[in-house]
Amino acid sequence: MADIQVKELTFGYAESKPVLQGISLSFDGRSTAIIGQNGAGKTTFVKLLKGLLKPTAGDVLIDGQNTREATVASLAGRIGMVFQNPNDQIFKNKVLDEVMFGPLNIGMSEGEAKEHAEAALALVGLCGLEQENPYDLSLSERKMVAIASILAMDTGVVIFDEPTIAQDWRGRRTIGSIIRGLRERGKLVIAILHDMDFVAEYFERTVVFAKGRVLLDGGTREVFAKEECLRAAYLEPPHVTQLCKSLGYNEVFLTAEDFVSHVKGNGFTV
Repeated sequence: MADIQVKELTFGYAESKPVLQGISLSFDGRSTAIIGQNGAGKTTFVKLLKGLLKPTAGDVLIDGQNTREATVASLAGRIGMVFQNPNDQIFKNKVLDEVMFGPLNIGMSEGEAKEHAEAALALVGLCGLEQENPYDLSLSERKMVAIASILAMDTGVVIFDEPTIAQDWRGRRTIGSIIRGLRERGKLVIAILHDMDFVAEYFERTVVFAKGRVLLDGGTREVFAKEECLRAAYLEPPHVTQLCKSLGYNEVFLTAEDFVSHVKGNGFTV
C-alpha cells in the first residue's frame, strides 16, 4: 500500500481564488470517503493526489516522492483513478481493449494485461461483453468498464469519483464488494461521494471538506455523530442514522444491520 502524506496543501486555478487552503492529511490503511458539497474542493484534491494538478503551495508525497517532481506517467502504476463520468475516461472501441490499455501502459505483457483485464471484468459483472463497443453499453455498464480498467492495473491506491452514479441496487452492492475486496488485499481506497448511505456501509474513515478546508476527519461513525458540523457543511447523516435519532436513540447507527444487531444484543426479538 502506498504511503500518502499531504502537507499544508493549497491550490487555486486562479492565483487570487484558492480552491484548497492549508490541507494536511495522512492516509492509513482505512478505506476513506471524502464528502462535502459541490465546490468544496474534493475532486481538485484527488487530482492533486493523482498528480494531474500541481500544488500552488504545500506538498503531496507519494511513498516519499513529491508530486511536484513526478510525472503523471510515473505515478500511474501506483495510483489509479476512476473518473466521475466514464465518458471522460473511455476511448477504445472494444471493452477488452479499454480495460487492457492501463495495464499495458504501465509495462505489463500482453498476456498479463489480458489476464488482469478479464479478472477485472469478472469482478464488475461484465463477462461476455469483452468485444462490445463501450458506447453501445448503458451508462451504468460504462461506469463498470471504467472501474475495471483501473482495477486491472492493480495499483496500490484506487481513487473513485462518485462510484455509485447511475448504479442500481445490484451495481451498488458490486462496487461495495469491490471496495471491501481491495481493502482486504491491502489497497488504499479513497472515494468522493455524495451518497451518505454508501459511505456509512463501506467506509471506515470519512473526511468532510467545506470551502476548501478539512472540517472533520475521523472514523465514519464518529463523523456522522457530529450533526452540527455536518449541517455547517450542508450535509445530512445516513437515512438510518436520522431515523434512529428520530426514534429517540442516542447511539449512532450507520446501517439497518447495525441497528438490528444492537436491538438483538439488548434482548429484543426482531
